Amino acid sequence: MCQAQYDITYEDLNPTFLFVFQTQRQKTETPHSHDFTKIVLILDGEGEFYLDGQVYPVQKGDILLLNPGTVHQSRLTHPECPALEFYAAFTNVHFRNMEENNIRFSCTPVLIHPKEKTFLSLSRLAAEMNAETEQAHPGRYFMLKACLIQMLLLLYRAQAECPKTDIAGYTFESTNKKYVAEQIVDYMDQHYNEKISLDRIAENMYLSPFYVSRIFKSEIGTTPINYLINMRMEKAKQLLTANSDVSIQEIAQRVGYEDAYHFSKLFKKHYGESPTKYRQKPKS
Repeated sequence: MCQAQYDITYEDLNPTFLFVFQTQRQKTETPHSHDFTKIVLILDGEGEFYLDGQVYPVQKGDILLLNPGTVHQSRLTHPECPALEFYAAFTNVHFRNMEENNIRFSCTPVLIHPKEKTFLSLSRLAAEMNAETEQAHPGRYFMLKACLIQMLLLLYRAQAECPKTDIAGYTFESTNKKYVAEQIVDYMDQHYNEKISLDRIAENMYLSPFYVSRIFKSEIGTTPINYLINMRMEKAKQLLTANSDVSIQEIAQRVGYEDAYHFSKLFKKHYGESPTKYRQKPKS
């Protein structure tokens, strides 16, 4: 008999649905654990989750996987913009190459940052599950279970598509704050002349852009983008001094800018004069 239908599980995907609920975080909860699995969607706002000794800042668009036995705690960190959290609890799942009743993706084992399209689909399912719970129509359990299965499959597909290689072979090996900041600085120093974005670095490190930016600023004293601009401007100044026959357009490209006009505006904002005027100044 053909077993192709079991390409991601050992048998039918038939979870036992337990419950859903949605809450806007008003206070930090007590650390606790469960003997079942929960998917957590951050539908809005910002917050922080403590998971088995690690702290994960979260914001709208993030998803957490809370497996059985995981000690977790949702913390209120932004009272002016508290996290809106949706929880779906279930048990009896067994994906291939994963422990039974555990969902651990190799790319992002705990905190997931799905693409916007995927998150919108998951948010729609969350809204449907909330409505189904409130209305209590016949067959409610099965409708909720059907939505849960769709959630699980969307998450599985999203993680199956995640990149397995690092940017240009560059590997970030730790989430220690100081190490993360040092790795970002090192990466920028080696690749400042290429396209670099906070999202790209964050994805490669399996962290949220918000978290990467927060760590970097706390350790370096400025944002990653400002640091990159400062680095590029310094490199440009060196090139302008050492290469009088190279065009402004080429220098812009050498420091990572395709648009010479944008580069010139940044340079003037940084040093108070255009690249051309800087080059023309007599050097001591």
